[in-house]
Amino acid sequence: WKIFFASDKKHSYIFDYEKQDAYFPFKSENAQNSPKKDLKEFFHIYPWGRCPESLEEKTRLLYSQLVDLASLLLTWIEKEVPLEISSNFSKPLHEMIENSPQNLLRIINYPAMTGDEEPSAIRAAAHEDINLITILCAGTESGLQAQDVDGNWHDIQCHPGSIAVNTGDMLQMCSNNYFPSTTHRVINPEVDKLNVARMSMPLFLHPNDDVVLSEKHTAASYLLERLQEIGLK
Repeated sequence: WKIFFASDKKHSYIFDYEKQDAYFPFKSENAQNSPKKDLKEFFHIYPWGRCPESLEEKTRLLYSQLVDLASLLLTWIEKEVPLEISSNFSKPLHEMIENSPQNLLRIINYPAMTGDEEPSAIRAAAHEDINLITILCAGTESGLQAQDVDGNWHDIQCHPGSIAVNTGDMLQMCSNNYFPSTTHRVINPEVDKLNVARMSMPLFLHPNDDVVLSEKHTAASYLLERLQEIGLK
């Protein structure tokens, strides 16, 4: 994927506006409620979507493994939810994701920085993911931070083989805020590492479109609202 992002081949995979798969160029997206575009480019992998042929076999394998892991973690969450919370689910959590075509592997490249970037622009502004849970393979460089309930930021280690897990807005919504979303960001590197790119590969575990999350939203309507807020729709 590093080779792919460094090549002009990526421009032949420009994302589909309706389907939201494939390649999103640099500064395509802003975090919710942030006026500045994030300093990143990325590629969306869906089970039905496009993938560069030279990367397809290994990427599809990783996608499958991460979906399996995320699904297992969701069943553990479901087992521990108090009855007064789970009784409000429109259906059990494991049924929400059954054969979901919306599970998304996002391959992200944060290019090396020049030092001339727009003031206050960062690699990924503070935000919460919209899905149920997110599985994050360790990034190639540091920079990921998560916020605790007191508003303090903590560096997330990027040791090879480690995985971070975030709760998302859909889990927060359907659990009536029992599971708060994880606020996180990717900060810019120190001056001595400005010329070093960073890559990460989060897997977003999504319910099926017709899953009812609240009186106001299904999974589909909530996702559309978010895509409009972050500039992708």
